[in-house]
Amino acid sequence: MDRRFENQVAIVTGGADGIGKEIAARLAREGAAVTIFDFDAEKSAGTVAELTGQGLRVSSELVDVADDAAVKAAIEKVAAGHEGRLDVMVHCAAIVGPTATKITDVSVEDFDREYAINLRGTFSATKHALAAMLPRNYGRVLLFASIAGKEGNAGMSPYSATKAAVIGLAKSVGKEFAETGITVNAIAPAVIRTAMVENCDPWQVKYMTDKIPMKRCGSLEEIAAMSCWIVSPEASFNTGFTFDLTGGRAVY
Repeated sequence: MDRRFENQVAIVTGGADGIGKEIAARLAREGAAVTIFDFDAEKSAGTVAELTGQGLRVSSELVDVADDAAVKAAIEKVAAGHEGRLDVMVHCAAIVGPTATKITDVSVEDFDREYAINLRGTFSATKHALAAMLPRNYGRVLLFASIAGKEGNAGMSPYSATKAAVIGLAKSVGKEFAETGITVNAIAPAVIRTAMVENCDPWQVKYMTDKIPMKRCGSLEEIAAMSCWIVSPEASFNTGFTFDLTGGRAVY
């Protein structure tokens, strides 16, 4: 298990910090050559320096996932740099958007920005990663949804709506490629203690945590462990599914 991703090529979007960084580090420790996609140049450089300093194969590309052409070009660049190979794409990039805010107080501009990053960005990353994987008839795509996409979080209607759509995308695309060696799955975490969560309204964090039967946030280590299994060769009979990581909150 320690080298499940030996000689594999992986992309992790939103990989400069938080969940994406933890997943990128674990993939690299298990043998993958990982490219981080992120729009934050400073954080990306810091993460690459930290992980390469540990002897890991990690690089970065500055990518705005809301820009379809940029996503396509970056994925093609990674594959071309590895003799046309792309084995894993984990799409973590997202924003929370308005919190503790009723829909009547959410602007169309805020909703459109969240849609562009959380949903259209997921569409672009999935579409272009699949195109890169198809020639070798092997690949693992993991999309980040949320328990908010299953149940809806009050005060977070744009986030909940876009994450529900990610679940629908995984179901649909997983079926489209079910007869190939490529799987497409999603994961729906409850609250994971990250910088993004730290920036949420405290009421919103309490609202979400109180719903978790375990009465705690998930850890980065826990989410990386599940994510890396989903994108490993071991998970060959799982596709179109949204995995639970909610401490007992999810009811389906």
